[in-house]
This record gives sequence, structure tokens and C-alpha cells, in this order.
Amino acid sequence: MKAAVLRSSRAALRPCTCRHLVGRSYSSTESSPESKVAILGAAGGIGQPLALLMKLNPLISSLSLYDIANTPGVAADVSHINSRAQVAGYAGEEQLGEALDGSDIVIIPAGVPRKPGMTRDDLFKINAGIVKSLCTAIAKYCPNALVNMISNPVNSTVPIAAEVFKKAGTFDERKLFGVTTLDVVRAKTFYAGKVKVPVAEVNVPVVGGHAGITILPLFSQAAPKSSNLSDDDIKALTKRTQDGGTEVVEAKAGKGSATLSMAYAGAVFADACLKGLNGVPDIVECSFVQSSITDLPFFASKVRLGKNGVEEVFGLGPLSDYEQQGLESLKPELKASIEKGVEFANQN
Repeated sequence: MKAAVLRSSRAALRPCTCRHLVGRSYSSTESSPESKVAILGAAGGIGQPLALLMKLNPLISSLSLYDIANTPGVAADVSHINSRAQVAGYAGEEQLGEALDGSDIVIIPAGVPRKPGMTRDDLFKINAGIVKSLCTAIAKYCPNALVNMISNPVNSTVPIAAEVFKKAGTFDERKLFGVTTLDVVRAKTFYAGKVKVPVAEVNVPVVGGHAGITILPLFSQAAPKSSNLSDDDIKALTKRTQDGGTEVVEAKAGKGSATLSMAYAGAVFADACLKGLNGVPDIVECSFVQSSITDLPFFASKVRLGKNGVEEVFGLGPLSDYEQQGLESLKPELKASIEKGVEFANQN
């Protein structure tokens, strides 16, 4: 599938459609189709709140929770919530196949969290192997599922997943996503606070990758538009969005990373995928996908979601001089991270 580049600035400014989960009605919906969602890493710091939020989603009929241990307890706890989804917990490699079988969407928050002084690159050594083994199982047991990759470093784990699926003969570029929604969530929150507008009304596209300077929020395309932001304000907002994960790690003083906000962002993106699968029109989110809108093989930008996953990849639209400079600056680092993932998948 070739990426479709936007042909007008008006289309480029189309807002992402993620909405706040808070305040939604989660009553059982008899007319909703059957949908199975599996969470791999469901007993972890992201996995548990993500399981809670997915249990509340009326589009899910079956929720499969998997981890190496402790998952039956998490599943029992979540299953008591009076919402539609039927919950099952699975623990250990011998139950992974059963957990995945028949899944429409697989969400992967598995792996170790980031600790103080630890970069996303440091996570690579541990998380790359975990992601590779899980994706090998996905290719075997639910090759047609949409795969939402949360495990960091996303800039490398998505290419690893792609290589695993290619080797298995199951790769479909429309169905593999790096979840960068947390960058969008942060950009919206920080922008709304700065320009003093209700955050529910804000949209800010975030493109590039999902680590440090590869995260490029496009505040020039933010809606509602503000004429009161100085160049220094834009630089500060950009820097804070890029360093949002570090801000949380340092605030937790070695006792955790961004788990709750990441779970929320993961739930927002999974909900968008479910709506796309169910035929809801004009579902647009930012995500790290295989793309030809730049000279890099993977890139985060706005994508339209549908019954086959990615239906359209949108171009970047008009960029400010500052954003254009940021785009050129991020490319070498993002390229190296992508190549690192491909190399790992092919050598291990």
C-alpha cells in the first residue's frame, strides 16, 4: 500500500479524532459486533490500567490478558466490572497461543519500564527479545490481527515486529502500529495549559518517532490556533513534549515510569482501531507505521483507520521553519533506531 500524501493544507489540518475516555457511557451494547482484544504484558504497570480501560470499552466482547505471571489475579479482578467484555487470564509461554487465538487486536505493553538515567535505547537490549518472541507467536496464532506496539523503544520494536512477520509470511503493513498517542496526549495537554483553552477542544499532530528529538509536535497546525505563542514558547512546548517521559520518571524518583498516562493513550488508540474495524468513518490518529511520506521506512504521522487497519497515510502538511529544522534533525537518529531493530531481528 502506497502512502497517500495530502493534497491540500486544509486536509493536512484535519484533526485527529481521539476523544477523552473519561465521561463515556460504557453500558453494554447488544448490537456491537464481536471483538477480541489481547493484551500481552497485562500484569505490568501499563498492562493493568490498560486492562481496566479495555474492560470498560463496549466494543470489546472478549478481553484476553497475558503475562509471564500473576495474570489470573488481574483477570479475576477486572472481570468483576459490570461491562460487556468477558475476561480470561493466561500466564506462561504454554498459554500464549490460547491467549492470542482469534484476536482482532493485540496490544503489547510487555517489557521492562524505564528507570532514572535509563534511555529508551537502554531498554532495547531487554525488550527487543521479548517483542520478537511475542510477535513470533502472533504470526502463528492470530496473523490477521492489528498489532499495537507500546513496548519501548517503539522506534526499534516496530521494525523488529515487521521483520518477524515478513519471515513468517504474514506481514501486512496496514496492521502494524507503533503507539505514539501519548506524545499527542502530552502535546494537547501542554498546549491547552499554555494558551488557556479547554483541552478537550485541542488537537496537535505529532510526527516523527517516539523518543527524544524524534518526537516532533506540529504546534503550527494546532487547533484552536493561537497567535500569542512566541518562538520561545514553541521551543519550550516542543522540548517538554519530547521530555515528557523523563519528567515522569524523575518525578517518581526511581519508582516507576509513565504507566497511567501510557495506559490511557494506549486505550485511546485501541478504541480508534476498534472503531475503524467496525466501519466508523473518518477515524484519524497519529501512529508510527510503515510509510513513504519521508525517506525513512517507518514514520509517525496522521493515518486514517478502517476495516483493514491503515486505510490512508497522510502527509505532513505545511511546516514552520522551526518544524522543518526539527524534521531534518530527527531523521539520522530515527534512521539509526529503525536499522538497529531490523539488524536485531535478522541476527537473532
